[in-house]
Amino acid sequence: MTTMTETSVREFKMPDVGEGLTEAEILKWYVQVGDTVTDGQVVCEVETAKAAVELPIPYDGVVHALHFPEGTTVDVGTPIIAVGVAGAAPAEAEVPAQAAPAAEPQQAEEAEPQGRQPVLVGYGVSTSATKRRPRKGQEVTVPQAGTALQSELNGHAGAATATAPAAPAPEPAAPAPAAPESKERPLAKPPVRKLAKDLGVDLATVVPSGPDGIITREDVHAAVAATTAPQAPEPAAAQPAPQPAPQPAPAQAQSYDTARETRVPVKGVRKATAAAMVGSAFTAPHVTEFVTVDVTRTMRLVEELKQDKEFAGLRVNPLLLIAKALLVAVKRNPDVNASWDEANQEIVLKHYVNLGIAAATPRGLIVPNIKDAHAKTLPQLAESLGELVSTAREGRTSPAAMQGGTVTITNVGVFGVDTGTPILNSGESAILAVGAIKLQPWVHKGKVKPRQVTTLALSFDHRLVDGELGSKVLADVAAILEQPKRLISWA
Repeated sequence: MTTMTETSVREFKMPDVGEGLTEAEILKWYVQVGDTVTDGQVVCEVETAKAAVELPIPYDGVVHALHFPEGTTVDVGTPIIAVGVAGAAPAEAEVPAQAAPAAEPQQAEEAEPQGRQPVLVGYGVSTSATKRRPRKGQEVTVPQAGTALQSELNGHAGAATATAPAAPAPEPAAPAPAAPESKERPLAKPPVRKLAKDLGVDLATVVPSGPDGIITREDVHAAVAATTAPQAPEPAAAQPAPQPAPQPAPAQAQSYDTARETRVPVKGVRKATAAAMVGSAFTAPHVTEFVTVDVTRTMRLVEELKQDKEFAGLRVNPLLLIAKALLVAVKRNPDVNASWDEANQEIVLKHYVNLGIAAATPRGLIVPNIKDAHAKTLPQLAESLGELVSTAREGRTSPAAMQGGTVTITNVGVFGVDTGTPILNSGESAILAVGAIKLQPWVHKGKVKPRQVTTLALSFDHRLVDGELGSKVLADVAAILEQPKRLISWA
């Protein structure tokens, strides 16, 4: 018995690295089978709908198996790597404990805690599939120590069956009511339950295809297809006409020219961005205003700040002063810094500014934000901007850094674009687009001279910001960039 407890294989599950995310794609494995890992060592990089995140392993041991290759999208709560850990009961020891007769509940209770381990909140204890998910209608004796786990999987109705293992006589009567109860609470992982809820599918009507009667995502999609397909045959079941209907899909696949076209799956950050942009465009009534401004003095100030000792080692560029100008404009017009609460039909005024900076990355557009940007000095703002940009370029932006933004700046000028009509970042009130800064002929002091000129575009949510307020904000930003000394008089 002592020999069996020397090594065990522990499963590390895909965690929810964001808030409520249901899946993540494995981008890269940093370890291989047979490698030794230590507590806190990064074993892989995954991409969620919000960002790329590195996952550390929570214990020491030797990699036993990598369950999924790179490029695979895995549901939260699914084991992704197995690690052999010394000094704990092996996973195989849990199976006899589950199958032990009711006459030996104490032995089962003693073996079970050795196999228990801390796991992701909401997914229970990491045990074998046989122990966590008993087959429907199968008569299983479960010790009292496993009651919480059984209750988690089968609901309150299943808990009543699991809490009475001592008396074998009542067990034959329990399976009869357990059958209908199991139909009301079928076995499925939380991401699958969420998918079914979003699609309006009753899991009790879904035929499971997974091991031990577990409903998979494919089962839910099959149930949706089954509910929509019969609608056509029902009015005319005898007519052969409905049968050609499913054939357009293969026809489209045949028309796809693999030599001249490439299809890229939409997932991760790109998928989340697309959904957010569609939601924003069709939820918030957008209004965009434009102004062209002479920023020659601002460009001179940028060059002076680069020579200032206070900014040594910091990124000093036009975006720094544009960001500061927007913060001052928000301070002068605080009502622009708000959000719309649809559920409560309220406008939420923000007394802080989390300044978002739109960044184009290889994985798609992300908008991390500088927390409490309104309270930062110019050198502090320069430092925060530098960290934000470098982190985004490396693909290390955390999900927390992209949450809670209030207003955003998108610098399309770096691509040589003069201006645009930006779409609001979801949940925010305004977004400022900055065009390319170019030498252009400009009337200055009554004469036409070459001046540094740019065009600003401000999009805002017309439910929160009316034309007057939006115009004041944009005019203030332009006035500061034209005369940067206003940063002192208006701040």
